[in-house]
Amino acid sequence: MQPLFLKPVFKERIWGGTALQKEFGYSIPTEHTGECWAISAHPNGPSVIENGPYAGQTLDKLWKDHPELFGNPKEAVFPLLTKILDANMDLSVQVHPDDAYAKTHENGELGKTECWYIIDCKEGADMIFGHNAQTKEEFIQQAKEGKWGTLLRRVKIKPGDFFYVPSGTIHALCEGTLVLETQQSSDTTYRVYDYDRKDADGNLRELHLEKAIDVTAVPHQGSITVPKTAAKDNATITTFVESTFFSVYKWDINGTFSFASDDTYLLVSIIKGGGSLVHQGKSYKLEKGRHMILPFGFGEFEVNGECELIVSHP
Repeated sequence: MQPLFLKPVFKERIWGGTALQKEFGYSIPTEHTGECWAISAHPNGPSVIENGPYAGQTLDKLWKDHPELFGNPKEAVFPLLTKILDANMDLSVQVHPDDAYAKTHENGELGKTECWYIIDCKEGADMIFGHNAQTKEEFIQQAKEGKWGTLLRRVKIKPGDFFYVPSGTIHALCEGTLVLETQQSSDTTYRVYDYDRKDADGNLRELHLEKAIDVTAVPHQGSITVPKTAAKDNATITTFVESTFFSVYKWDINGTFSFASDDTYLLVSIIKGGGSLVHQGKSYKLEKGRHMILPFGFGEFEVNGECELIVSHP
């Protein structure tokens, strides 16, 4: 019983940059690296275990072969995916389906409810979050006429903000934003609008307007979350969301923090600082940019140091 550290998978994106290297020291494949799939069992980019008896195995294989590490779950696939996104340019305006729609239209794929923790962003940054149409007809008309300035809602963001993004929500990260994303394990995205950008071959990127119209919630359902903060010992624990799909927390640790985890497995990302995790007399180094899973029934452990962790579980 020990933490499972994971090797990230990187994805080149038209809107990506080099912030993942500059901020976390990752060895990125290109100067347009947009996504770090940090904890992933999705077939499009499964993480590899780095340490211990399962070193070299992919997370999806571990899920199938050793379900006891995850509490013998009922889900057929590992349900969550943790990413870090470098929005060096505006992302396409998009929307994701729910489980029922994705199962029918995307070969059994999960739907995609997600959430964002803003690690950093440029001064005055904003993002697209929702739309202003009151009826489906109004949404369709404005989308097909390209009235994006009227249709789309923009909200200001700052480092430390958190946004819950249910399936059916129109959204887009904008230029100069670095985000940790917790989501359902899905790679299904319906592009609504892409600023008429062209790919490396000079082609306009594919849009999925008809499917987007099918799944978009109209009117926009404002999913405002109110974080709850509690101080405990040398830690401040912030609860961002506890939903059907996942719960997400931030641990700010300054010193030694004791915790016990028995009834679920935890996905942990170190986003700032460093220290160590001590469990059953063994110490494991925690460094900014590392990601791990604490298995089901992990029990009591300590985190020592000055660090910020994003923690989640199904």
